[in-house]
Amino acid sequence: MSDLFEAGGLDSGAPRPLADKLRPHSLSDVVGQDHLLGPEGPLGRMVEREMPHSVILWGPPGTGKTTIARLLSNAFKLHFDQLSAIFSGVADLKKAFEAARQRRRVGQGTLLFVDEIHRFNRSQQDSFLPAVEDGTVVLVGATTENPSFELNGALLSRCQVLVLRRLDDAALEKLLERSELHYGQKLPLTDDARAALRAMADGDGRYLLNLVEEIAGLKRLQPMDTAALVEAVQRRAPLYDKGREEHHNLISALHKSIRGSDPDAALYWLARMLEAGEQPLYIARRLVRASVEDIGLADPQAVLQALAAKDVYDFLGSPEGEIALAQCVLYLATAPKSNAVYKAFGAASRAARQHGSLMPPAHILNAPTKLMKNLGYGSGYEYDHDAEGGFSGQNYFPDAMRREAFYEPKEAGFEREVIKRLDYWAKLRTKRTPST
Repeated sequence: MSDLFEAGGLDSGAPRPLADKLRPHSLSDVVGQDHLLGPEGPLGRMVEREMPHSVILWGPPGTGKTTIARLLSNAFKLHFDQLSAIFSGVADLKKAFEAARQRRRVGQGTLLFVDEIHRFNRSQQDSFLPAVEDGTVVLVGATTENPSFELNGALLSRCQVLVLRRLDDAALEKLLERSELHYGQKLPLTDDARAALRAMADGDGRYLLNLVEEIAGLKRLQPMDTAALVEAVQRRAPLYDKGREEHHNLISALHKSIRGSDPDAALYWLARMLEAGEQPLYIARRLVRASVEDIGLADPQAVLQALAAKDVYDFLGSPEGEIALAQCVLYLATAPKSNAVYKAFGAASRAARQHGSLMPPAHILNAPTKLMKNLGYGSGYEYDHDAEGGFSGQNYFPDAMRREAFYEPKEAGFEREVIKRLDYWAKLRTKRTPST
């Protein structure tokens, strides 16, 4: 197989990164993607049946998207053509499609690999449709972004979306072993430092091999421990793009861990976001939301704790203010949970839309003018503080609407007391005939 450097016109003696030198020469050599490439995987079955079709490879950087595309072109004996959506436009696409048509006339198929395909706008993506539909090209698109949000529905309907996984510890270890075979010696690392090196890669095989190349260049004779490794190579920030899907994935993980009453997991996701440079006030807003959405009246102090954490962060700043966020996360995660307020408001909103502009019953309307008094506004209203037990039992729903129970508190925290109150008032309401 010609490698990327040869495809770019560079001879075999040109300097090449280790990641390119160790690029797999067969699909079976690709690590970490057995769910796609194994005998039961979609790409494995595609190759077995010798029936290529267009796919979108969605996954993090350094997981093998480009390599898989090139190996598929070899497996199907297709000409490999590569474009990057960052540097290409419609003119480049037209040239690629026309070249593919010329090859097709002489019996040669084309696999068109488009890196960062999500960078093409909607009209540019539409230009793929005829060429994909009539088989002029087998399209393999690569993206790090969620195709559901970034690619046209028409294009997605003509391609199978395949999800590549970030490389796990075992896959990264295989890459380390391959690099050691290439260099003919073990890497100068203790076992702990070796594990730390895999952690630094954060699932990115290309980045791992770049680190290995840097370590090999140090010519160390004695094994480095973790501290020496950290000093020798820079640790990359965790894989996290605040403007993209990972931003939403991690805040969702934090919220759901709080909802699931798992303080340790919630702290982990909080730390992940802060380490990645997330705006603490964005996190604080989500904590306020969780306090009313998932705790509510089960612990009325929860929202006060969330607001206090925001105020403390505003006052102290980073890093001390982040402790207040951590304290709030622990408070919310360990608080009793109830979504009764959230559900009650949703039910009341649906009822408001369903019943339209019904007027309140006349007895609870104010009557600031004589005309309004003559029309019966306020007539028969019973002042609850003067009623027995401070409860009149009057109807406060519109006359044309039956009484509905939107709020159903749970047997959790303070809402246990709320249940007792509601039951008491319900019994009084059945005993009394309210005035109309």
